[in-house]
Order: sequence, then C-alpha cells, then structure tokens
Amino acid sequence: MYKLNRRRMTVLGAALLAALPLMSHAQGKEPVKIGLVSSKSGVFAEQGEEVIRGIRFAIEEANAQGGVDGRKVEVAEADDEGTPDAGRRVAERLARDGHNLLIGTIPSSISLAIAQNLDRWDAAYFSVISKSDRLTGDTCKPRSFRTNHSDAMDIAMINEWAKTIPGNTFAVLGADYIWGRDSGESFKKAIESQGKKVALSLFAPMGTKDFAPYIAQLKAANVDAIWVAEVGRDQIAFLKQAEEFGLIPKTRLIGHSLIQPLTIRATGKALENVPGNTTYSPDIKTARNKAFVDAWKAKFNRLPTDNEGSAYNGAQVIFDGVRLAKSVKPEDVSKALRGAQLDTVYGKVTMRAADNQLVLPTYVARAKMVDGSLRQVLEQEYPTSIVPAPSPLCKM
Repeated sequence: MYKLNRRRMTVLGAALLAALPLMSHAQGKEPVKIGLVSSKSGVFAEQGEEVIRGIRFAIEEANAQGGVDGRKVEVAEADDEGTPDAGRRVAERLARDGHNLLIGTIPSSISLAIAQNLDRWDAAYFSVISKSDRLTGDTCKPRSFRTNHSDAMDIAMINEWAKTIPGNTFAVLGADYIWGRDSGESFKKAIESQGKKVALSLFAPMGTKDFAPYIAQLKAANVDAIWVAEVGRDQIAFLKQAEEFGLIPKTRLIGHSLIQPLTIRATGKALENVPGNTTYSPDIKTARNKAFVDAWKAKFNRLPTDNEGSAYNGAQVIFDGVRLAKSVKPEDVSKALRGAQLDTVYGKVTMRAADNQLVLPTYVARAKMVDGSLRQVLEQEYPTSIVPAPSPLCKM
C-alpha cells in the first residue's frame, strides 16, 4: 500500500513539475511585442541605423528594469529598404505575426503607407522621424501617433527663427520631394515676410550624386546664405562637394535637419558654426533626459544623436501607453494615449487628442567645437505655445 501511494505521489509530482511552465505562463502578463520597421538599406540607412539603436536601447533598458508594467518587451525587426512598398509589406508581416506595436520608419511616404492599414492588421503605429503634415492631417488615423515634430511645427519655428537670421538675400537647395519642397517654400515665405529676398530655389532629385550643376548656380546667385533641406546620403554628398568647389565657407549655410551628428561626422569641419533646427538634443534640461543621456554615455561612451534620442522617446511613449492601458492590445494602447499627459525627455508634454500629435518644444542648435570635437550645441528653445492648432482635415 505504501509503495502504491508512493508511486502515485511520484507520478503526481512529475505531472505538477511538467505543468509549472504552463501555470507560470498563464499567471504571467502578455509581453509587449514591438515591430521595429526601419531602413537598414537605401538612402535612409544611416538614419535607420541610429533609430534602430535608440529603440533597442529603450527595450533593453526597460527589460533590465523588470519590463513595462511587469511585462517583458520583445522585438522583431525588418528592413523597409527606404521604400513604401517594402515598408508596407514588412510591417504587415510583423503585425500579423503579433508584433503589432509598430515603430521606426524614416520617410513620411512609408509612415503614410503603414498608417492606412492599421485597422486591417490590428496594429498601432508610432512615427519617430517622419514629418509630413498628412500623418496628422487628412490621413490621420486613431491608431497612428507622431512622437516627433511635424512639418507644421518646424515651419512655425522657422517663421520665428527667420526674424533673427542675418542677411538680405538667400537661396534654397531642397530635396525634390514633399518635405524638401515644403521646407524651401516655408523658408521663402518667412524670409519674404521680413522684407528680404529668396533669389533662387533649387530642388535636387533623391539619390543625386553630382551636385556640381546646383553648386554652380548657387555660387552665381551670390547670396548671403543658403537654406539647405537635404537628407541622408544626398545631404552628405552636397556638403562635401560644396566644400570642394568653394561654395563653403564663402557662403553661409542654414540648415533644416542639416546639422545632424551623422552628417557632422561624415563631413569634417564643413558644418562648423552652421545653425539648424534639431529634433532632439542631449542638452535638453529635464530630469528624464539627463537620466537617458547618462545611461547612454555609460554604454556607448558618447552622447546620443538627435535620431537616437527621438527614437528612444518614441519607444517610451509606447511603454507609457501600455502602462496607462494595462494592456498590450493596439486598440487599448491607442485609446489610453489620446489626450494623455506624458513625462518625456522633452519634459511634461501632451499627446494631443485631436490628431495624435505629441506637442513638443522646438529647438535651434549650432555646430560648435566642444572638448575637441564638433557637435550640435543647443542655442534656442521655442515653447509649445507656437505649435499650430490641429489640422481641420484630421477626422478621427
């Protein structure tokens, strides 16, 4: 009898041990599943590398601190190749595999392609770099959020900044797509409102390698300064050739997203003393930003870039949404974030309920030598009071 009971106890014990993983899983919380879609190839690959690094850092940090609301954060990555077709395809694959909190694309064209499919994929999307006003305008969606500055926010800042820019005659060199053209036109309007003149506006196709014809026209225009709104590898190619052909430092440059750390690193001293707007700076004086910068420096022995800081902030917004919703379901996270007050690296800000735009201060920096190296140094912060009202085209 004793042997029989002992045998039964052994069998029961084995069954309980086998069931422990299942019991633990049943009692645990569903993980936060991030779908990281960004450019690992193509014209935006350099920015993509930084965005991916910033999001990975946020995920690793969260998991080291016990997860988000007690949930482990898991991530799956895909290369959007810098094109809308590839971006939409890989985003759908990640979302349908369960990694349906999507983040990370660079150009607005990919963000727009993703945002239109969120209900069908049962996903939510978080833009950390894309600026097109359409994302929070006529194509806004309840599950699509922007955690970075929009074109409209940049333009409002440009209008204020233009009042302080020295010189009377200017030229524009922009990338020939919606962002570059919007930037150039906005600068032109802002300068002309001051009674000054934009004598020449040029727009180079994406992927331009030879900027010599544009540089020749810019030199011939003999202007006081040039407004540059180029991106990625095109931006770097222009600056190197502008220096080679003597356009700079003879003619001053003013930058829209020009003095990015990756561009500064790639172009020697071509950008020294050049001012430009920036989406993020390690110089932002908030407790959250100081903690982030200290942790980043401890791991990488350098300051975070603007792309890395913007991406890190976007991941934190997802985590805040999970905490507020106490859920990882995209619909729940989306509802919890709309109108929420969030404590971010930028300070305490609002996720505007009308269009899912994070309302942020705007910044102007200058490329300066600090401790023997050239980097962005924050010069001016413009308050959220200058941020334009939501677009009436946004209907959610």
